[in-house]
Amino acid sequence: MANNQPHRIKSIREFREFRGLPKPEHPLISVYNFEEIKQLNEDEPRSIMLDFYSISLKRNSNAKMRYGQQEYDFNEGLILFIAPGQVFSIEANTSLEHSGWSLLVHPDFLWNTPLAQKIRQYEYFDYAVHEALHLSDKEEAMIIGIMKNIQQEYHSNIDKFSQDVIIAQLELLLTYSERFYNRQFITRKISNHKILARLENLLDDYFNGDSLLQKGLPTVQFIAESLNVSPNYLSGLLKLLTGQSTQQHIHDKLIEKAKEKLSTTNLSISEIAYELGFEHQQSFSKLFKTKTNVSPLEFRQSFN
Repeated sequence: MANNQPHRIKSIREFREFRGLPKPEHPLISVYNFEEIKQLNEDEPRSIMLDFYSISLKRNSNAKMRYGQQEYDFNEGLILFIAPGQVFSIEANTSLEHSGWSLLVHPDFLWNTPLAQKIRQYEYFDYAVHEALHLSDKEEAMIIGIMKNIQQEYHSNIDKFSQDVIIAQLELLLTYSERFYNRQFITRKISNHKILARLENLLDDYFNGDSLLQKGLPTVQFIAESLNVSPNYLSGLLKLLTGQSTQQHIHDKLIEKAKEKLSTTNLSISEIAYELGFEHQQSFSKLFKTKTNVSPLEFRQSFN
């Protein structure tokens, strides 16, 4: 296609029509089985953007999905979370072979409920495809069961309790998913600790070279891209392994370097701040005191 703009799908009804599915029974929430979708469109868009949440549990698929710059095939059972406004694409032969379930939730369905705000706190909606959640058979059955419960609820006669019941089921699904992600962080200890080791090496190289002076403090985005993971995934992983976020790791390395310069050189506080990438000495001094409970000058004087 000549147009590089993502194909935007604004409603669940529009999505189901786009994928050749029957009209939705509820305009703001929908569950479907992937086996209902037999083929992609002949003119499948290069990229797609949804105006609603998508939670997809897939396995045994001949399709590849691109999310950001990463590509993933769904040979294993996994669950992927996509938030409104995120861009992805699907590549496959026009004939599809896949199984699994998908839940679509429009933000309007959550309006005026606590989950409308809380759902934004689940970091895995910003994870990349290669960071998708791998499920055990037991976990997969549990997630599918919740999706079927939601489907059954909106299939029934809608009453004043329907939304509350569905919201409760959705929140249960999200909470279980968070638990399963923590389990995944733990069970992948070797690969996760390799990421931690690479992070330490990356920060050492950055702080010991000229990068601080030339570029300033490294951003979380820069660190994540350098490690080939998404910022939220890296932060979630580090919090579990070390109890600290990526930003805290950057600041710890900065304070370590500052202490070294304060105790082993005659550089002024202003010169040290400049070498550590700060435009203003005050910003450096404030961060240093926040982290150490003493000012840079007080720290230096403790060595005299």
